[in-house]
Amino acid sequence: MPNKVTFNLDYPPITESNKLYNRAAGLIPAQTQVLAKGPTQYVNGVAPKFVRRARGARVWDVDGNEFIDYTMAVGPISLGYSYEPVDEAIRRQLEDGINFSLVHPLEVEVAELIREVIPNAEAVRFSKTGAEVTSAAVRLARAYTGRDRVLCCGYHGWHDWYIGLTPRDAGVPAAVKALVHTFAYNDLESVRAGLDTETACVILEPMVFELPQPDFLPRLKALCAEYGALLIFDEMWTGFRLALGGAQEYFGVTPDLACYSKAIANGLPLAVLTGRHEVMQLLEDEVFFFTTFGGETLSLAAAKATITEMRLRNVPAYLAYQGQKLKDGYNQIAADLKLSAVTSCVGHPARTLVTFAGDEALLLKSLLQQELIKRGVLWTGFHNLSFSHTNEEIGYTLTAIREALTLLKQALESGQPASRLRGEPVQPVFRQTRDFNVKPRLK
Repeated sequence: MPNKVTFNLDYPPITESNKLYNRAAGLIPAQTQVLAKGPTQYVNGVAPKFVRRARGARVWDVDGNEFIDYTMAVGPISLGYSYEPVDEAIRRQLEDGINFSLVHPLEVEVAELIREVIPNAEAVRFSKTGAEVTSAAVRLARAYTGRDRVLCCGYHGWHDWYIGLTPRDAGVPAAVKALVHTFAYNDLESVRAGLDTETACVILEPMVFELPQPDFLPRLKALCAEYGALLIFDEMWTGFRLALGGAQEYFGVTPDLACYSKAIANGLPLAVLTGRHEVMQLLEDEVFFFTTFGGETLSLAAAKATITEMRLRNVPAYLAYQGQKLKDGYNQIAADLKLSAVTSCVGHPARTLVTFAGDEALLLKSLLQQELIKRGVLWTGFHNLSFSHTNEEIGYTLTAIREALTLLKQALESGQPASRLRGEPVQPVFRQTRDFNVKPRLK
């Protein structure tokens, strides 16, 4: 029998998941289209690998097991799965069509809506993925400034200019890699070390899990202005979550350009580049950034409904409220079990991260994931809240966490925590944001 969201006696059956996994081997590289959804981020042998359907904050895998989901499609599900006002907007638009030979009114309507809620959105361009709009922003900054060099901090997608910095740099020309360097978050000295009069832009995630120091973002903006470089916010995670206008509204710092995706359309593929008119106007003629599916109407209809719901129901405040309960509850349980030195929950309440200390961090994360999955909680180390996570689900999750952390403590006390793991441990997340490809200081 499939497992439910309850204190199941055994781990979930995953027969059908494993069959599909084997069929995908050799056919789909890494057996996934999104690394964060793939089998390396779950305990192989315990966790499901394929999901069949979802509603609210819950998913059902191909074996029929039910889970409360805290990954929410790795970010795009901001209101909840199968959220009726968004689904109804999609159905209505589907009756009229999906893509057309002329511009559709939704392109104007959604752009106007974005201009209302995002501080720097004097002009708007649509695309489909976050990597596309961050890359377009970099190209636009290079065109506007007449410079080539880029400073970045965070994860910005798969295109050459960024991925060439990482260990997965095969196929990226050395000349491209030489134009991009990184700086450390919350470290203005590392920014100063990298900035020069050849720098076109500084692009960063304005917040991942670590909060910016009170003066970091304002002083970063001032430094960019001093050197004539554009400031670009990559708001894939912060957009429509920290505030309706994203990190620039939440922290009161307006960048020259900003990039959005994920939460904007509650699961449909849409990405947005916004910015100052004098920069964005280069997209008229000088900079080419057009795409066949940029005006695809199902995603635009979903975005219009999503933003409307978020504004009407003050969704960012709800995410913070529920997330704070989860964050505080986790840390209190860890304290009760005298595990605070081992694990803690950090970050903005709308999206928190569970951290583990020591050399066995990935093993401990795997053990906690294993026990939460047994109890009907799909968990990869962070809590990505949606408007559909209810009080009851938060309460149940905290009870499941208490049981799972109690077992983790027992495993540590046994001196052999690895013996408690029933599958292969999770692998490191592909995300490096500090101390790599830093520009050498001038002698």
